[in-house]
Amino acid sequence: MRSLITQEQRAQLLANGAEFNRNEDFDPLPVVKLFTPDAGAIWLLASLDPDFPDLGLALADLGVGCPEMGSVSLSEIEAAHGALGLSVERDLHFVATRPLSAYARDASRARRIVTD
Repeated sequence: MRSLITQEQRAQLLANGAEFNRNEDFDPLPVVKLFTPDAGAIWLLASLDPDFPDLGLALADLGVGCPEMGSVSLSEIEAAHGALGLSVERDLHFVATRPLSAYARDASRARRIVTD
């Protein structure tokens, strides 16, 4: 199976997951933005669980106007396809500018994930 994240991103996601396990108030910057080019789904992935590295914490919007924060399966995201059969992609230009909670707050107001 292809991987949507680089080894460097995986290392940062796992480090964020370890910090989150130590400090439940930890509010990391998202590390990677994944999206479906043909379905409007977006995931801002902030951490991976060191004990279960397929499980992560993300702000997700499946393109229906209801963004929410929660657990995601990286392998399920990697296997997903949009309406036209296109695979999920990584936004190569995404650079987080604020913590995940700020993206979640803005997404709640806008009813979609706003990254610019």
